[in-house]
Amino acid sequence: MRHREVVVAFVDNARTSNPAQESELRSSTERSSIRSVDRALTLLEAIAEAGGETTLTKLALHTGVNISTCHHLLSTLVKWGYVAKVPGRRSYALGTRILFLSHACLRQVDLPRRAQPFIERINELTGETVHLAVLERDAVVTVVKREARHAVRVDTGPLGTSEAPHATATGKAMLAWLPEDEIRRIIGVRGMTRFTPNTITDFTTLIEELRLVRRHGYAMDREEFQPGVICVGAAVRDHTGAVVGSISASTPLMRATDTHVMRMREEVVTAARTLSADFGGTNTEPAVAERPVAVAN
Repeated sequence: MRHREVVVAFVDNARTSNPAQESELRSSTERSSIRSVDRALTLLEAIAEAGGETTLTKLALHTGVNISTCHHLLSTLVKWGYVAKVPGRRSYALGTRILFLSHACLRQVDLPRRAQPFIERINELTGETVHLAVLERDAVVTVVKREARHAVRVDTGPLGTSEAPHATATGKAMLAWLPEDEIRRIIGVRGMTRFTPNTITDFTTLIEELRLVRRHGYAMDREEFQPGVICVGAAVRDHTGAVVGSISASTPLMRATDTHVMRMREEVVTAARTLSADFGGTNTEPAVAERPVAVAN
């Protein structure tokens, strides 16, 4: 339904008894509410066109919206998280709420469909449990799961399970590509609960771990979330470098030989790289063969 149709429907439902008041209300609504929405969306697109960050003055000049109105609209967008003030600079950038909406769209419409063949392939070639996950605000949420083909398998819970980003391969794979301020926000909300003796509970150590994730192109969970479980995950990213989700495979420690983990890693990384390319991502990661295998601490 178009904006005008929404406004007319709203006014009609109000059933104003005075036709003159009804006409005035409709005219006022079209002039103010719809114009405000149009201008707010124009500002968001202008920030995106500017590379994701620009100043108030440049926004006003580019969009033709006066500075006062522009400032008020930006304040509302900042309040809702669609725009963020850039610390140390008098400029505005797209907020993390934009990522939330894009993730929701990709998760519901496109990502699971595109990922399904890769999930099936990894499951067939490794025999292990495979997950597709997304980062929703501050939680890792599993949206697709294929159970292991072995009698002894990893129990990862039902779909929609919220896991700790700092302690899982899927979580670390996605955190690694976020700005440090956003990582701090997520960790600040979720905390760094110790699930096993191997769980990373120090923020500085986590940041160093995430640096290695970016360097190697994949993340490892070495019994950090569940005892006796090894997991390898890699992020799926789009043409802007933004994280779309992550794909991972988990195995019980009893099957986690170097050879088996390397096979899991190769399949997961290949799938993530191919999916990223499908979303327009540019491959700048090192080849799989250059990456070390490290199962035990």
